[in-house]
Amino acid sequence: MDADLAALAAAHGVATWYEDWHSERRAVSPDTVIAVLGLLGVDARTPAGLARELGAVRRARRQRRLPGTVVVRHGRTYPLAAPATIVTEDGGRRTVTGMVPADLPLGWHRMSSAGREATLVVVPAALPEPPQTWGWMLQLYALHSAASWGMGDLGDLVTFVREVAQGAGLVLLNPLHAPTPTLPVPESPYFPSSRRFANPLYLRIADTPEYRRADDALRSRVDALRPAPPGDGLIDYSAVWRAKRAALELLWPLAAPADDADPGLVDFATFCALAERHGPDWREWPAELRRPDTAAVGAARAELRDRVAFHVWLQRLVDEQLGAARAAAQAAGMPVGIVHDLAVGIDPGGADAWLLRDVLADGVHAGAPPDAFNQLGQDWGLAAWRPDRLVETGYAAYRDMLRRIFRHAGGLRVDHVAGLWRLWWVPPGRGPADGTYVRYDPDAMLGILALEAQRAGAVVVGEDLGTVLPEVTAGLARMNMLGSAVLWFTRDRDDPDGGYLPAARYPRNALASVSTHDLPTAAGFLRGEQVRVRAELGLLTGPVAEEERQAAQDRDRLLAALRAEGLITPDSDPEEIVEALHAFLARTPCRLVTASLYDVLGEPRQPNLPGTTREYPNWRMPLAASLEQIRADPRVRRVAEVLGAPRPTTTVEGVPR
Repeated sequence: MDADLAALAAAHGVATWYEDWHSERRAVSPDTVIAVLGLLGVDARTPAGLARELGAVRRARRQRRLPGTVVVRHGRTYPLAAPATIVTEDGGRRTVTGMVPADLPLGWHRMSSAGREATLVVVPAALPEPPQTWGWMLQLYALHSAASWGMGDLGDLVTFVREVAQGAGLVLLNPLHAPTPTLPVPESPYFPSSRRFANPLYLRIADTPEYRRADDALRSRVDALRPAPPGDGLIDYSAVWRAKRAALELLWPLAAPADDADPGLVDFATFCALAERHGPDWREWPAELRRPDTAAVGAARAELRDRVAFHVWLQRLVDEQLGAARAAAQAAGMPVGIVHDLAVGIDPGGADAWLLRDVLADGVHAGAPPDAFNQLGQDWGLAAWRPDRLVETGYAAYRDMLRRIFRHAGGLRVDHVAGLWRLWWVPPGRGPADGTYVRYDPDAMLGILALEAQRAGAVVVGEDLGTVLPEVTAGLARMNMLGSAVLWFTRDRDDPDGGYLPAARYPRNALASVSTHDLPTAAGFLRGEQVRVRAELGLLTGPVAEEERQAAQDRDRLLAALRAEGLITPDSDPEEIVEALHAFLARTPCRLVTASLYDVLGEPRQPNLPGTTREYPNWRMPLAASLEQIRADPRVRRVAEVLGAPRPTTTVEGVPR
């Protein structure tokens, strides 16, 4: 690659090569680098453009210009090229020379120097150490009870916390982000319209103030809308939304007058009202409506004021019920409480992409490079932040998203946490193998996450499975954020046969689980369900017999690990083996240890099968047992007793602490 192009790419955080799954260096094509630079507003298409852009980079370095955002760890200093005035978050004012001082309080401040303004963010050096406790991993949509409408809801969550999760320290949920409220309703919780607002499909209608105020006749009309259980045993999100939307529209006239809503919520509600009229993808709307700041949008907001108010009201209802769930966890004495899940990105045609388009890369899809399981790479179809625009805007959109989630979260799991360091960009019109990594500022992304988490009193868990850069693991550990330790993946690197890591050698700085939503359940793993299903769908890259042999070998290694811990005998049945898997996790020094109802109840099918869309019922499978049955199930009680027993002394690399 041309040296000047490589230098320009490095200056803007665009990778010109990466290390593949074989740990071999792979060059990125110059065309891809030029395309990605163009998406960052950098013109490298011609020699003249390349020279001009490199000159701009060099001038900025010589001038030591103040960036749009300065992030400083608490207790550290930051060098200044000129005197600066700092206005702190509480209104205090200081003039400083030479250095941003180390004694500034945590928070969001403003700084001006040499005629430039910047956001100054002082972030924690580290979060407080998380507690050592256990809890449940819950796909909320899959829960169902006599009171829920076709899928699990926030009322079911409150019941679960109060009556099933007794003694637990946390409940980890799937993402509850908002979809676009039109039909059909998208099924994946990881492809949201907005990560800043919540999904009204999870509302418990009977728990709304308006339902409680309704007379008997209106309640009967609302109750009659409850959808019948799906005939094929799968969740029908569209049927659930049709029913709940109709019920909420009946109750809407009883809503109490609202105080002025915050502007961000009104903007989101405006998108929802426009989507009902023009369709779910703003890119297909009339041209004058494709930006939220146009006069046409203002006129439409006035015309649709009742629907805008309706969607504001829905978010307030969800907010109240999320608050009730957090209050239930606090009342139960959970040291962590409700842990929410942050999806990697958003639907590029959805609400956040419309409202935040100035800080998103136009047309880019986030994804992953080719690997052993996806040899053509992955295009997740998700919009991606522009790192330069985040800096210019003081990370306001990122901060706002985190604050809204942390309002009712005792913790946050960050899916694909490596994306805070770098993200694979697939330029428009190209395949996923023709992408490249774009670098973000981890000091800012991680630091702001820590600041908002600390203010909320929340823990942070990063999903760092698969191949991640060493600095990701080190960065999480430095900030007292947890990584992920999944039993299926946690192997002993010192074992040439690829055996499982002994429990005592698990990482301390982690949330441990048997599996995840993207992997086989315990019952599925023990019977080789993951091979059978993938073979039926034509997803295997090798012969079926070889996959079956490897699966059986993995199962035998796992059983050997359990026998080595004295947790099973040759005569142990599947239920005893599942209980032993959790007893194994309970022996680890991991800060958090979790159980999934899919594993405990012996569900053979995993919630999501990566690489499929309609071929597999992803995100649509309810648990076979109802909440009432789960509450009385002895398997649930036994696993809770196993995980709730006194844990081993926390260790670091085998040394008691």
